[in-house]
Amino acid sequence: MPPPHPPEFRRAVALAREVEDDGTRKHPVAQLARDLKISESCLRNWMAAEEVETGERPGLTKAEREELVRLRRENRVLKAERDLLSRAGGLLRLGERPAAPAVTFAFIAAEKAKDPKMSIAWACRALGVSTSGFYDWRQAQAQPCARVRVDAELTETIIEIHRQSRGTYGSPRVHAELRLGLGIRVGRKRVERLMRTAGIAGVTRRRRKTRRAADAVPSDDLVARRFRPKGPNELWVADITEHPTAEGKVYCAVVIDAWNRQVVGHSIADHLRAELVVDALDAACWRQRPNAGQTIHHSDHGCQYTSWAFGQRLRSAGLLGSMGAVGDALDYAVAESFFATLQTELLDRHRWSSRTQLAQAIFEWIEVFYNQRRRHSTLEMHPPVTYAAAAHTGSAA
Repeated sequence: MPPPHPPEFRRAVALAREVEDDGTRKHPVAQLARDLKISESCLRNWMAAEEVETGERPGLTKAEREELVRLRRENRVLKAERDLLSRAGGLLRLGERPAAPAVTFAFIAAEKAKDPKMSIAWACRALGVSTSGFYDWRQAQAQPCARVRVDAELTETIIEIHRQSRGTYGSPRVHAELRLGLGIRVGRKRVERLMRTAGIAGVTRRRRKTRRAADAVPSDDLVARRFRPKGPNELWVADITEHPTAEGKVYCAVVIDAWNRQVVGHSIADHLRAELVVDALDAACWRQRPNAGQTIHHSDHGCQYTSWAFGQRLRSAGLLGSMGAVGDALDYAVAESFFATLQTELLDRHRWSSRTQLAQAIFEWIEVFYNQRRRHSTLEMHPPVTYAAAAHTGSAA
């Protein structure tokens, strides 16, 4: 089963719905689907779902479907609680004293034996008893009486040791006093448990809370300004740009294949969190299917690219991380050149009233124009997609 399309591709619906002044579609659905490398039926399904969301055709919207799922889940929980209470009989009769916790615990244990899938926490909550109390009760039932008596005697000794220490000893020193001072063989965890049950603890030093940013671990520069790889998926260059609108800024992260300068992945959002660059990387991996250990991902030292989340995603995809020098634009020349083109040909030519308007324009410029039709001087004036197709058939120089 093929992986799902990146969420960014849903912007294709708005492109497909645009019409000219004479009422004809600005981007025919079939041509747009071919340009975006998705099936026409997939794009039409997205359009149908959008029409349901906007009320143009009958059906359940996404919010209504989610609400229906939630209500069905709550209904199942309520029905299960009703059945459990009916089986509980007189444990929780209105106007009467509730049964002793031990009786309720015994009933829950019996129900658990009948239905191993039943959640203990859910049953305790439905019957109004403590989950920890149930487990303590069950543990006490499993232990022999001698063990309980020994724990009680040991607890008295621990309380006395704690009192003699003026209430300062914690479990390590109490354990040491038991073992070395009194010669009692006892485990450290048992001492911790008994102290916790008795509600006693040692005095700890108050430590000042400090917030320390995670140390960023940059990658080595595996590129050294060599931006002309011999084939696809050998070198990817990534970066982020921003542009203002009347509603606020829009941020765009891209992943560019340096071989044919195609934007193989991008993400557009109203924030600069690590998810922005992770989504762009996921889109690139979805489109290109790179082989593990053979693709270099080159970026700057931005906090998004040095974040733990992005590093984890980079390693799970089998990509080789690379970073140039801090503040040296020549180490990121491919990305800088792309964003300069985007700025000149699209961003600076209009005033953008909303984030949605700008995000839609960036998506259309990248996927419909830049990748498919814009001729690139580095590629002997071929568009990126055409250059890749010509190289694949052996007709490119």
